[in-house]
Amino acid sequence: AGFLNRKTFSVKFPTEQIQTFVIPHSHMDVGWVYTVEESMHAYASNVYSTVVEELSRVKNRTFIAVEQEFFRLWWGTVASQWHKDQVRQLMQEGRLEFIIGGQVMHDEAVTDVDDAILQLTEGHGFLYETFGVRPRFSWHVDPFGASATTPVLFTLAGFDAHLISRIDYDLKDDMQKKKKLQFVWRGSPSLGKTHEIFTHTMDQYSYCTPSFLPFSNRSGFYWNGVAVFPDPPKDGVYPNMSLPVTKDTVEPYAQTMVTNIKQRAQWFRTSHVLWPWGCDKQFYNASVQFTNMDILMNYINKHGEEFGVTVQYATLKDYFKAIHQSNLTWEVRGSHDFLPYSTELFQAWTGFYASRNVLKGVARRASSLLHAAESLFVQYRIGYPDGPVQKELALDKLKALRWAVSEVQHHDAITGTESPKVADMYMEHLTQGMIGVEELLAAMFHLPQKPGIFSANYSSNPDNTDSSQDVEQHIIVYNPLAWNTTTYINISVKFPVALVFDDNGIAVPAQIQPSATSSNDYDLFIVVDLAGLQYRKYLIQFPQSKCNKSSSYGLTHVARVVTFKRRHVSEWKKTGRKLLPVLNECYKLLFDQETNLLHSITHRLEKNLVRIHQDFWEYEANGEVHAGPISDNYIFTANGFAIPAYKSVAMEIIPGKIISEIRQYFYREESDSNYTYSVVTRVPVGFKDKLLCQRLDQSYWVGPLVVNREAVFRTTTSLNNNRTVYTDNNGYQMMKRQSASFVFVCAQNYYPMVRGAYIEDDSSRLILLSERAHGVASLNQGQIEVMLHRRLWNNQEWNRGYNLTLNDSSVVRPILWMMLGSPAAVASLFQQGALCLQHRPVVLPIDKPQKPWSQRESWSRSVILPQNLHMQLLSIPGWSYLPKHSEHLQKLSSGKGSEADFDRVLLRIAHLYEEGEDPVLSRPITINLKEVMQGIGEVKAVKERSLTGTWDISELQRWSWKTENNTSSFKGMKKDLIVTVLPKEIRTFFIYFK
Repeated sequence: AGFLNRKTFSVKFPTEQIQTFVIPHSHMDVGWVYTVEESMHAYASNVYSTVVEELSRVKNRTFIAVEQEFFRLWWGTVASQWHKDQVRQLMQEGRLEFIIGGQVMHDEAVTDVDDAILQLTEGHGFLYETFGVRPRFSWHVDPFGASATTPVLFTLAGFDAHLISRIDYDLKDDMQKKKKLQFVWRGSPSLGKTHEIFTHTMDQYSYCTPSFLPFSNRSGFYWNGVAVFPDPPKDGVYPNMSLPVTKDTVEPYAQTMVTNIKQRAQWFRTSHVLWPWGCDKQFYNASVQFTNMDILMNYINKHGEEFGVTVQYATLKDYFKAIHQSNLTWEVRGSHDFLPYSTELFQAWTGFYASRNVLKGVARRASSLLHAAESLFVQYRIGYPDGPVQKELALDKLKALRWAVSEVQHHDAITGTESPKVADMYMEHLTQGMIGVEELLAAMFHLPQKPGIFSANYSSNPDNTDSSQDVEQHIIVYNPLAWNTTTYINISVKFPVALVFDDNGIAVPAQIQPSATSSNDYDLFIVVDLAGLQYRKYLIQFPQSKCNKSSSYGLTHVARVVTFKRRHVSEWKKTGRKLLPVLNECYKLLFDQETNLLHSITHRLEKNLVRIHQDFWEYEANGEVHAGPISDNYIFTANGFAIPAYKSVAMEIIPGKIISEIRQYFYREESDSNYTYSVVTRVPVGFKDKLLCQRLDQSYWVGPLVVNREAVFRTTTSLNNNRTVYTDNNGYQMMKRQSASFVFVCAQNYYPMVRGAYIEDDSSRLILLSERAHGVASLNQGQIEVMLHRRLWNNQEWNRGYNLTLNDSSVVRPILWMMLGSPAAVASLFQQGALCLQHRPVVLPIDKPQKPWSQRESWSRSVILPQNLHMQLLSIPGWSYLPKHSEHLQKLSSGKGSEADFDRVLLRIAHLYEEGEDPVLSRPITINLKEVMQGIGEVKAVKERSLTGTWDISELQRWSWKTENNTSSFKGMKKDLIVTVLPKEIRTFFIYFK
C-alpha cells in the first residue's frame, strides 16, 4: 500500500528524494502541572493501552516509549496479559522501541551525576529483567539546555547516538544555516574520543509536530485533540481535535507536511529527515491518530515522485541507522556544553537553577541517605547473611527511595518548574522513601546481631563515677565515603553540658553551645574518627548534678556567645579600623566591628591576604507582563541591578576549641525585630586534616522573601578574575564561564552550580561547594554571587493557568563550604571536599543498649580507596536477570520467573580528576579489587559491566562514527582483578563474595 519494507528502506529510493522517518511518540512529563496519579488517570494509561492495540492491528506502525515511570505503572497496574504479550511481540518486531530507558527524562543543568546515573540504572534494570532489551539511543528533547556530562554517561551506558533539542535560539539558528545540527560529541576532555557519541540536534520545530494548518483554525496532525483533566470525556470528544483526513483535506494536509519536510531537509547534510509525530500528552487515542496518518502517508507515497518525498513510520533506530550508513565524516564537538538555554533575547532560562530551593535540598539529602543505606545493606548482608532483618523487606525500602530519587530528577521536578501540588507530590514521595530507609537502618542496628549481643559498645559507667541519674543518648555515626575521615558532627540536644564517649569507652573531644536556631536547644559538636564505610557508636551523657561554671566539662568545651552591637548601614562611618580576628591553623578571618561584616581572610601558611566582603542582595522582578520581560519558574530576568537586601546587621561570635562560630543576622529594615537573612560561619579549630582546616562551613537562613524578589549571596573579593567563574557540569567536570560585558544579559551570565564553583587569579582561588543546586555568576571583577531563593508572581496567562508563578514563601536553609588558597594548593581539595559535603557522616539515634557490645561482633568493617577514586555506589540492586545475556533471554522466552538476586553486588568507581588537573591525583590509578573489598568480605568473582549494569563490557560494541580520528574501545580489567582507572573514568562491576 505504498509503504516501504522496513528492512530495506535505506537503499530503496534515489538519493535526490527526501526520505522521511515519521516517529510517533508522546511526551509524558512525570509531573510538571499534574501529579503522576492525575496523569495516569487522564491520559497516560490510555497512551500505552491504545498504542499497543493499534500497533498490533496494522503491521507497519511504530512507536517510541521514552519515560519509564508511566510505563512501569501501566505495566504493573493496568496492562492485561494480552497487552503484555503484545508488548513483547512488538519489541521483537522492532516496532515498539524504548528510548533512553531511564525512569525519567532527567534534567541536565541541576542534577547531580550520581542521581542521573541512578535514574538511568533504575529504568534500564527494569527493562532488561522484564524484556531483555537495552536501549541504544537517547531522546533528550525537553531538558532546558544540554550538559556535556550527559553524552559521556550515555556512551558508558552503551548508547550509539544521542538526541537533544533545547539549545540557545541564536546558536540553533546558526547551526541550522550551516548544516551543523549533527556532530560527534566528546563530552569529556580527559576521555576524549574513547567516549564520543554521535549527536543529533532537533531543528527549530523541536519534538512536536508543526501545529499550524493554513487551511484550518485547528492544530494539525493531533487528531485526538488535547488531553482533558481530571477525567477523560465520556463521549471521546476532546478539545482542538484536528480536522479528519478526508478526500477534501488530504491534499492540503499533504502539502503542509511535505513543505515542512522539505524545509527541515535544508538544515541537514543527508536526504534523511527525522519527523517527530507527537507532542505533550499525545496518543491517548492512538486509533484516531494512526487512522488519519495512515491515509495521509499513503497519499504522499502514492505521489512520491511529484512531491519528491517519501514517508514511513519508523523508530529512532531506523533513522540513526540510515544516518550511520551514509558514511559521512562528522565534525567533532569538544567538551563544551549548551548552557545556558535562551529562547529570546530576554528569555534566559537560568531562573530554574534556583527555583524551589527546599525541594532541591530534600532531593539531594534523600540521595545521600540512599547512598549510605545501600552500602550499609551490602555490609549487613555479607557480614551477617542470616541476620534478623528480612532481605526482601529491606530491598523494598531501598527500592521505594530509589524510585523517589529517580522520579525527582525529571526535567520539571528538581528544576522547580512544576506546579505546587506536583512539588508536594515529589516531597511526599521523597519523605516517605526516606522514612522507610531510616526504618531499615534502625532495624539493622537495633535488632541483635547474635543472641545476647547488642549493637552498642558502652560500659554503663565509662568514667567510674555514679551516673545512674544522668540522662544518656546513644548514636551511631556512619561514614558513607570510602576514605578515612576526621571531622565533626553536630547534633541538637536539650542540656547545657555533655560528656561524649566512643565505642571503646574513651572520652571524645566535644563542644557545646547555645543553638543558632532555637533558644531552647544546644548545639553539640563531636569530633569523630572514621575509616571508609565504617560506623562507630557514641554515648552522650548529660550530667544532671550541679557543676562549676567553667569553660570545660571533661573533654567537652562549653562555649560562650559574645554579642556585638547591631549596626545600621546608614550609620556606617570609617570602616576597616576596628577589626576582630577569628583564627584557626589555616586562616585568619577579620570581621569589621563597624559593619559586622567579613573584612578579609589571610591564608596563614601561604601568608596571602584576600579582601572579602559577604552579604545578601536582591533582584527585583517584574510581574506585569505588559510592562516588560518577567521572571518565572524557568526564566530569570533582572529588572535592573541588584540592591542590598538589608539595612542593619547584628553579629555574635562564639570562640571555641572545635569550631569557632560567627553568626551574622541581616535585617531588611532598621526597625525590624526579625531578620530576613542570616549566615552562620563555622571555622574548624585544632584539626591537622588539610581539607577540614581549609573549609569554612557556612549555613544560611533566607526568607520569607517579599514577592517578586530573587535573593543572592554575594562574595566580593580582591581577586582579579576577569569576571570569569568556573562551574561544574553535574558535579562531574568543570566549565570555564566568561561573563559577557553588556548589561542586559545579566541573566545569561548565570550558570548552574551543582556541587561547586570557583573564581581565581594567579595567586588565589576562592571555592564555594554546595549540597544542592543553585545559580551562580561572576558579574563584576573579583565577585561571585549565588542565587539562593526566588519568590515570584506574574500575570502571564500561561503561567497563571498552570499555577506556575512560583509564589514560594518558604524559608530556605542551604549550606556552602568556602575554601581559599593558591590554585595549586586547593585544586586537590575541590572534588573530595564536594563529596564530603554531599555525603557527610550519617548520625542515627539508637535505643539504650541492654548489654555491653564487643567490637568484634560488628558486621561493619572498612573500605579505603585512594584519594582520587570515589566509590560512587555499592549496592545490591536485587535484579532477577541472569548475568549472561543469552541465558537471560532463554529464561525470558521460557516464561519462567526469577527471584531477586541478593548475592550480586553493584560496585561503581569514579576517577575524580581531569588529566593535568593535579600533578599526582590526575594520574591513572591501579587497584586490586579483591584487596580493596576485603574489608567487607572475600571476593569470589568480578565482572565488569556497562554503566547501568545491563551489558557485559566485553560484549558491548558501539557504533563507530567517521571523524578525523577513529573511536577507541573501552578498556577492561587486567588479570587477577587488577583495574587501572584513567582520569574521569567511571567503571562499573558486579562483585560476588564468598
